[in-house]
Amino acid sequence: MGSGQQGGGHRMRLGRRGGGLLAAVLTGGLLLTGCAGTDSAGGMSADKARGVNGPAASVAPDGGKGGPTDYRSTFALDVDTASYNYARRSLSEGRLPDPGTVRPEEFVNSFRQDYERPSGNGFSVTVDGARADGDAWRLMRVGLATAQAPADGERPPAALTFVVDISGSMGEPGRLDLVRKSLSTLTGQLRADDSIALVTFSAEARTVLPMTRLGSKGGEVRGRVQDAIDTLEPTDSTNLEAGITTGYATAVKGARSGATNRVVLLSDALANTGDTDADAILKHISDGRREHGITLFGVGVGSDYGDALMERLADKGDGHTTYVSSEAEARKVFVQQLPENVELRARDAKAQVVFDEDTVADFKLLGYEDRRVANDDFRDDSVDGGEVGPGHTVTALYAVKLREGAQGHVAKATVRWLDPESRAPREASGDVAVSALGRDLWSDDTAPRLRVDAVAAYFAHRLEAGAEVPYPGEPDLNALTRHARKAADSSEDSDVTALADAVREAAKLNDAR
Repeated sequence: MGSGQQGGGHRMRLGRRGGGLLAAVLTGGLLLTGCAGTDSAGGMSADKARGVNGPAASVAPDGGKGGPTDYRSTFALDVDTASYNYARRSLSEGRLPDPGTVRPEEFVNSFRQDYERPSGNGFSVTVDGARADGDAWRLMRVGLATAQAPADGERPPAALTFVVDISGSMGEPGRLDLVRKSLSTLTGQLRADDSIALVTFSAEARTVLPMTRLGSKGGEVRGRVQDAIDTLEPTDSTNLEAGITTGYATAVKGARSGATNRVVLLSDALANTGDTDADAILKHISDGRREHGITLFGVGVGSDYGDALMERLADKGDGHTTYVSSEAEARKVFVQQLPENVELRARDAKAQVVFDEDTVADFKLLGYEDRRVANDDFRDDSVDGGEVGPGHTVTALYAVKLREGAQGHVAKATVRWLDPESRAPREASGDVAVSALGRDLWSDDTAPRLRVDAVAAYFAHRLEAGAEVPYPGEPDLNALTRHARKAADSSEDSDVTALADAVREAAKLNDAR
């Protein structure tokens, strides 16, 4: 939801372009109390904001002069997690991930948070942080959360079009075989008022099953889908454009008013036939989103995986991506997280943080490089944001350098979204002061989940930029392993244990180089 991706060379990596700056700040603390609002026009003062969209212009790691030309930071929400899952897959195979596939926000957003939840649609806003490096720099966390799915499982009906890659590259273990299991698992979770369609593609694409409502014949339809799944065999090349075109045409034809209309793409995203140009493929997704409200959920598989293309497809399709490499991960995505993938709590969600120039010398948003929004477009509801479902959390980390002797107000964070039913704009926001930013990041008194987020962010930066430009105060991989293990032991969370194992494996591979 989640947790957004790149396009090879088009994505600018934070570790390469601003390493010294952010390193300096991964250790500060703050508490921001969120208050929901429904005023579509305001609630956030930008009296001290200047320029367009530009956090931190020129601050050096040693605190040199310079500073932001604009005290606002704006981005579309992103709940993707594919980057972290793919990195774990690479490490489990004994290799460091390609730095170009590492996106810090997706590492951070892969972990459970303890943010307060709102009572209805929309978001709660929570911000905290800790000292990062000395007295000036802080690591500031903006946390957004949606309400959990109802305990009774009530949700709008779903109209899902599965687009399944059956090209030759999908024949390797952990690809089409995992897709079959994933698709069977997801199909088994659907309800009588849901609809399902199935499209396959290799050199060409075909609609195996048109949009069909399960209804009273749910078992019969599921049987037809399962029969189709069982016959899927890899063949020929990967004409992803044909799959997308046919998939969206099938989804448009079967779109249902009042339902969540979504395309679920299961692929290794290694396009090699037909029009392989990303922009041409993206046009089909953009048209389907704009004209029919169809969103995309991308599920990536395979050790050789087209991460860049899958991320761009999901971003253009107002959806999100995940990556699965095991049956257990597939079950987690399609059983535990199913409501998050077929229902919406917010449309076109964007966040804006306005810093106080009297107290803040500089700041930098970690990650979200391809989700940036022009500051003046924050309240322009024609500008795309992110689609967020129930039970999601979104975390953004900022490096914040306080001015010497700073006291008082630091920042105001606001999230804006459209109600998924009425499309009316809504906002929630909160403020934070210098007095709330004092604890040491690794102290036992610091919020445990903040320490997990810091480990994930530092880990991503190490994988992304190596040790070339470490953040001030950034632990090396061996020290980070200890912090991760401590976080895992205190949380008793299997996901944090897996993070600690991944950090340890990266440290071993790095030491062996």
